[in-house]
Amino acid sequence: MWNEEIETMPREDIYELQLKKLQSTVKRAFDKIPYYNKKYSEANVFPEDIETLEDIEKLPFLTKDDLRACYPFGMFAVDKKEIIEVHSSSGTTGKPVVSGYTQNDIDNWGEIVARGLTMMGLDSDDIIQNTHGYGLFTGGFGVHYGAHRLGATIIPISTGQTRRQVEIMADFGTTCLIFTPSYGIYLGEVAKEEGIDFDKLGLKAIGFGAEMWTAEMRDRIEETFKTKAYNIYGLTELMGPGVGIECSAQNGLHIAEDFFYPEIINPKTGETLAEGKHGELVLTNLERESMPIIRFRTKDLTALHYDTCKCGRTLARMERITGRSDDMIKVKGVAIFPSQIEKALLKVSNIEPHYQIIVTRPDIMDEIEIKVEASASLFSDDIKEMMAVKRKIGEYIQNETGIAVNVSLVAPKSIPRSTKGKIQRVIDKRNLH
Repeated sequence: MWNEEIETMPREDIYELQLKKLQSTVKRAFDKIPYYNKKYSEANVFPEDIETLEDIEKLPFLTKDDLRACYPFGMFAVDKKEIIEVHSSSGTTGKPVVSGYTQNDIDNWGEIVARGLTMMGLDSDDIIQNTHGYGLFTGGFGVHYGAHRLGATIIPISTGQTRRQVEIMADFGTTCLIFTPSYGIYLGEVAKEEGIDFDKLGLKAIGFGAEMWTAEMRDRIEETFKTKAYNIYGLTELMGPGVGIECSAQNGLHIAEDFFYPEIINPKTGETLAEGKHGELVLTNLERESMPIIRFRTKDLTALHYDTCKCGRTLARMERITGRSDDMIKVKGVAIFPSQIEKALLKVSNIEPHYQIIVTRPDIMDEIEIKVEASASLFSDDIKEMMAVKRKIGEYIQNETGIAVNVSLVAPKSIPRSTKGKIQRVIDKRNLH
């Protein structure tokens, strides 16, 4: 699934292709979707105003609130009978976001993910064990369609059944595992308990995503499974997993720029930022029949690079997500992200990479507690050693975030594991409303 023409296209040609597709997408959205027609007309911008790629900045942003306002099918640009599949977000913060697909959209999705699996070194001989959830969540299906397009064998085992996962992995000769980072760590723990030797198993690649992670977390995963781990990025609103996938260089995720136009903006002002500057990722569908999403604010914080990659691809590279413009925790007036806590914890030995961040306000001041699992050997050790590790954790977190925290070492396996995808790292008990 190496598409040399697209993946090594000169930048000028990529921009020309994107402009043509953008103009077509904006016109279709304006003509076919009343919500866009009204939104653009009120902003006094029309399809004919898009003469250059920079003119995209004239278009208003789209947010989850816009998509919820169109619930369930108000963003569809085709007749409902052409929609062959529907997915949606969880809807935990209001009405869910619905994502519809035509057959052509599904084919394109498979093509994009298959390209990414190829970047990870996979081919039609591989056996891919997909632990991402199926159902309304897009995660499982993106990898599934990509594996089909690649001609690889897919094991659609979904989430949970962890000991069964380990058994299947060994019995079926799995060569690639797909998981969220937190579930991968847990899966590795269980595999170790079951006596699996990853040096002998022969995994070729790990594909992971759907959660925040740090370089230290990737190192832990690669060390456990004895293979390279590649980041996969996507979101329900634009399609699902596959918007960006890492290549062998592991130096950013290549965005499929013939299908998506990426921008980085200042999350406070909306101003477009230059290459290499960190800000909020904004994405636009360039070739989606069912529901073209234009200038969607992802809330994900990253940066883009356009120089040619070591792998030879010219497609834009997106840095790993370092936070979200809307999920920071403000404690004692300081903005921190869970990824900062994780980075500090993974530098400390004798603890497990399972933790919870608990924020409270017992009086007028915020307090933050980090619950961390001690290793079995540390937990059975003397109290002096445990106190020394607690102090070290506190120092590392303060160096990383600038604030002092309370650290609690808890028994091994006492923090809930991720068995169904994403895990809740932050428990905010403050009444901030």
